[in-house]
Amino acid sequence: MLEKTTRVNFLFDFYQSLLTPKQRSYMEHYFLEDYSLGEISETFDVSRQAVYDNIRRTEMMLEEYENKLLLYDKFRKRQHLLDEMEQSLEERDPLKRYVDQLRELE
Repeated sequence: MLEKTTRVNFLFDFYQSLLTPKQRSYMEHYFLEDYSLGEISETFDVSRQAVYDNIRRTEMMLEEYENKLLLYDKFRKRQHLLDEMEQSLEERDPLKRYVDQLRELE
């Protein structure tokens, strides 16, 4: 479950600008602020089922965006390469500084 939540959080980070304000708001409350479905439904004066349906549809949309654009996949691959580069470099190596700078940009 934690792995799924982490994935959805990353997808949300990458693709939130493609969502409607209502979708963004529900996702922020549910995944980032850890609100329950009941708390969200009270906040927006809608049914729990409406909140649940909206969140599930939005998750599916985020997965569709990822299947087409692959931003999260590329991010993970870059992180893996940076980890490997970092492990292969010693502290004294001048290239280490560039790897550190790249990591900060992510």
